[in-house]
Amino acid sequence: MLYKNIAKPVLFKMDPEKAHHLIIDGLHTFGNLPGGRAVLNTVWGVRAAAELRTELWGIEFPNPVGLAAGLDKNGKAVPGFSNIGFGFMEVGTVTPKPQEGNPLPRLFRLPEDTALINRMGFNNVGIEGMKRNLRNQGKRTIPLAINIGKNKATPNEQAEDDYRACIEALYGYGDFFVVNISSPNTPDLRSLQHGDELSSLLAAVKDEIGRQHARFGGREKPVLVKIAPDLSPQEVEYMAATILKSGVSGIIASNTTIGRDGLQSPHRGETGGLSGRPLTERSTALISELYRATEGKLPIIGSGGIFTAEDAYAKIRAGASLVEIYTALIYEGPAVLSRINQGLIRLLKRDGFSNVSEAIGAAHRGK
Repeated sequence: MLYKNIAKPVLFKMDPEKAHHLIIDGLHTFGNLPGGRAVLNTVWGVRAAAELRTELWGIEFPNPVGLAAGLDKNGKAVPGFSNIGFGFMEVGTVTPKPQEGNPLPRLFRLPEDTALINRMGFNNVGIEGMKRNLRNQGKRTIPLAINIGKNKATPNEQAEDDYRACIEALYGYGDFFVVNISSPNTPDLRSLQHGDELSSLLAAVKDEIGRQHARFGGREKPVLVKIAPDLSPQEVEYMAATILKSGVSGIIASNTTIGRDGLQSPHRGETGGLSGRPLTERSTALISELYRATEGKLPIIGSGGIFTAEDAYAKIRAGASLVEIYTALIYEGPAVLSRINQGLIRLLKRDGFSNVSEAIGAAHRGK
């Protein structure tokens, strides 16, 4: 109740982006204080449970609930986020060069719809700034994904150079990488999801991953593709086939939507990507389509409108191996992680599963 009764009323009276920075700065500071991480873990940490522990791509995840990209854009508060109950987290989206993003205001709360709209525009400190932030944070306790994108000024025909630059600079700092080609806030970015552009980009990304693997040794790091929810069934089929053929390691479904159906908030007309409760069913349906299209051969991380254990479980049963939250953290606070994880244990037990991995795609098997 600490967040909902004390912190949230204060934060929701502030400008959304100022509140965002306050949270990041606070977690950064507290996570670097002597004993700060232990305090965060004591207050909000999630009890380890064998039912929720899973391994994917040779990486161990203590639980399947991660933090989506966009909250810690610069990798500034990884120790803080790592100690409030997440099973993994994404940082970014990062671009090769620093950029300011779109003009203010660019982040809006829609409390009537339990949603957010953002048109941030990949505001970030660039690869060198992220490298500095990640360099001296100590041993990580949860897996870290680095979400990468292209600079706004980079034309699509040169986009692969930006993605290569991100991988080259940051390969030694993440456990896996996410190729963001689905933000609605960078002009023409979503066109990279289609046609020969997608095949060419993924080939370049895989080649760079291979180059860095040869340089660093060890296990080759996985790379996933984050896609939009605003796709036709035909586009989903094509993308699934292209992604499978490319040899990448998985898909994140999904990014924010440009749809506005059924919204009540006065901010519903704002330009940008919509996240939160209105995306719950849409992203789950997309996961199900992708799971069918790939015949369950490609791991999926489910993201979009997860607020409860039931929301997360529906995505897992639809085909997600892991899930991510963002907007729920803003509306519910860190305690939502414990509620989701404990609820998942209950739901798994109800359905006779001993581990969350057994529930992946269960809806397609009639279980």
